[in-house]
This record gives sequence, C-alpha cells and structure tokens, in this order.
Amino acid sequence: MKPSFPIQKSEAEWRAELAAKKAEPMAYEVTRLAYTERPFTGKYEKIWADGSYHCIACGNHLFDADTKFDAHCGWPSFSEAIPGAITEIRDTSHGMVRVETVCSQCGAHLGHVFDDGPTATGLRYCMNSASLDLKRR
Repeated sequence: MKPSFPIQKSEAEWRAELAAKKAEPMAYEVTRLAYTERPFTGKYEKIWADGSYHCIACGNHLFDADTKFDAHCGWPSFSEAIPGAITEIRDTSHGMVRVETVCSQCGAHLGHVFDDGPTATGLRYCMNSASLDLKRR
C-alpha cells in the first residue's frame, strides 16, 4: 500500500495537469499507473544538459543534472536524488523484488532505484523520461 502524499488530485485533474504541461503521451500511465516506457525511447535518455530534473506532475525538484550518468540501460539514470524528494516503496511486481521510486509530494511513479551505481553513492536511480521535466540553466 502506497503512503499518502501532500498533493492529491483526481484522475481527471492529473490528466488535465499533464496535458496543460504538454507532457509526453505516456506521462499519465507512467506517473499514475506505474507503467514503464520502453528502453531507449525516452526523451531524456541521451540528453546531457545543465539544469535540474523535476516531477512532471507536480514540479518537485528531484535531481540535479550533474548527478546524471549513462548506465547503458535505456533510461535516464542518476546517482543521487535531492534529499527528501523521493519516497522509496518495496515493489514485488513481475516476480522481482525491487525498490520503486515515487515523488514525495504527489506520489507519481518515477522508476526504480538499484544499488549497482558506479559512483560513490553506489546508487542508480533508473527513471522514466515521461515522469521528468528538465529545467535548463
């Protein structure tokens, strides 16, 4: 069971919010229904711009671009999240045990975090591009 989050909206309100932001077509399914975009198809997988990554649903600051690295997995990957920005939830779907990451403000599904990252944190936040919004510097 997912915890409660400060920002609560109806399905119609989330759909309208994402449409107003011109989010990717799969953004609702990814953020609200925990879908996963196909690897190597997300708009941020190969973007290496200065800035910060925010939750597409509510705007919560999730990652700084300087923590992004190429994990060769097909999804944007980060070594470190902004403290308090992400809530971790045990995920036992698809016959696996993983750690789901959701926005700590609105509960939007972002992706998963793994302990196989190449930096000092040892973490790989594997995110769906459809759940992110890059604010360039």
